[in-house]
Amino acid sequence: MAITASKRLLNLLKLDKKDISQIFFYAIFSGLVSLSLPLGIQAIINFIQSGRVSVSWIVLVFVVIIGVILVGILSLMQLRITENLQQKLFVRSSFEFGYRLPKIEFEELYNKYAPELANRFFDTFTIQKGVSKLLIDFSSALLQIIFGIILLSLYHPFFIFFGVLLFILLYVIFKFSYQTGLSTSLKESKYKYKVVSWLQEIARNNFSFRKNTNFDYALTKNDQLVSEYLNYREKHFGIIKRQFIQLIGFKVIITAGLLLIGGYLVLNQQMNIGQFVAAEIIILLVINSVEKIIIGLETLYDVLTAVEKIGQITDLKIENAYSSPNDICYTNITLEVENLNYQYQDSNKLALNGINFKLEAFEKLIIKGKNGSGKTTFIRILSGLLKPKSGSFFINDDTYRKINIEQYRSQISVIINGETPFEGSILQNITFNNPFITQENLKWAIESVQLGDFIKSLPNGLETLIYPEGKQLSSSDAQKILLARSIITKPKILFLEEPFDKMDNETANEMIDFLTHKNNKWAIVITSKNTYWEEKCNRIIEMSEGEIVNDLKKKHNA
Repeated sequence: MAITASKRLLNLLKLDKKDISQIFFYAIFSGLVSLSLPLGIQAIINFIQSGRVSVSWIVLVFVVIIGVILVGILSLMQLRITENLQQKLFVRSSFEFGYRLPKIEFEELYNKYAPELANRFFDTFTIQKGVSKLLIDFSSALLQIIFGIILLSLYHPFFIFFGVLLFILLYVIFKFSYQTGLSTSLKESKYKYKVVSWLQEIARNNFSFRKNTNFDYALTKNDQLVSEYLNYREKHFGIIKRQFIQLIGFKVIITAGLLLIGGYLVLNQQMNIGQFVAAEIIILLVINSVEKIIIGLETLYDVLTAVEKIGQITDLKIENAYSSPNDICYTNITLEVENLNYQYQDSNKLALNGINFKLEAFEKLIIKGKNGSGKTTFIRILSGLLKPKSGSFFINDDTYRKINIEQYRSQISVIINGETPFEGSILQNITFNNPFITQENLKWAIESVQLGDFIKSLPNGLETLIYPEGKQLSSSDAQKILLARSIITKPKILFLEEPFDKMDNETANEMIDFLTHKNNKWAIVITSKNTYWEEKCNRIIEMSEGEIVNDLKKKHNA
């Protein structure tokens, strides 16, 4: 069962019950003080009418002034609490995204662009501001309405009827606009993100869009997306406009009715002038409170939409952290699959069909096949990125489902196609600030992949900052950094997808010689178009339409 946006919001607020209860406490206190002011004004007017100027009148004036100051102080205290709440929401959301994004199951990211998902974090700012506004404005407004009606009812029973009518009108307005308002807000947000995503694509491929015809296409598509956004934005505005019109009508009817009835009660001596003035002040406070609630519905839609958009990320399945009874330090790793099948979400065809395979320790294996043959899917299952849909997968005779995946990953290294360095120093990109990596291993990894001369040529050496996606690096150097990262821990298995496709043949062949050298005690599973791998690997697998059609084992490494 899908979680509604309102339920998500309530779950979010439950985490800060203490802060929220404090806000409500201050709102109650502030509401009581605010509504005591009309009573003070009533008493002052009665004193003036009677022609009496006494110490009591002076005291009342000071009491009213102190009340105004106290309301201001209470509002300031509310602001402090909501500021704390906003900070907590930001911190919690940033760590939620930071924790989840690397752990989202690989299948969940199929047909999704991860950086676009990260953009949903900006909805946190909407929640920050919106929740604070809702908690302060809605709580104070609702309490002012309740207290105001209670106070008015003490003047005349008629005001009880007024209160009931007020709540009925508020319910009707909310009932008939909530669902459509939220629906149009969600659609508006959907196209807002489509616009952002397309602009991100333009920025990412800015060179491709420099040509006039391509530039025109970029703007045309942007225009289409913006038009869709404006269409739903206008529909959402229509809901807001309708609510505002209802509010104006409501204010006119209530104000006119109360003035006429209040005047009638004064003329019939059922209320005095002081009570009439106090009642009108209370009525104005109540009407302003109603206005706050109705106008605040737009903020409510924004918050619910933001919560729903973030929920679309937090709902994505993350990998389970299996805990094995014993920490296993693999000396050697063997992998075996039996009748392995895999099928992608939007496909009617099996990507892998009945695969039977065993990888021995230290084997050097290349997987060949045309595009769509299943080799990438196969290597990603073996590396633990994808989970088999059916069949068995064993790691050292233990079923994959019982293995601590983190323990397994600590013993292997993976380079997937399209992987790039991240924003940070060269050192950070290679070591991830792992304190257990020695200077000796660092030097060995750098020299082994032929990065030494390049790093020495840089003014800041290893501390040189890399731009996102390694934009200032040559494609060859970027791949060398990834390779250094993959070997520095001396893993038991290397899983590589086209690791040297950006290098010249001579450099690539030198890398292959190094990786396949007998001194390096690791197994290799690789997909590559470089035929030199076939000479150096002791096993060649050919795949077609998700099946292994040929499995050639050599007696010795070349």
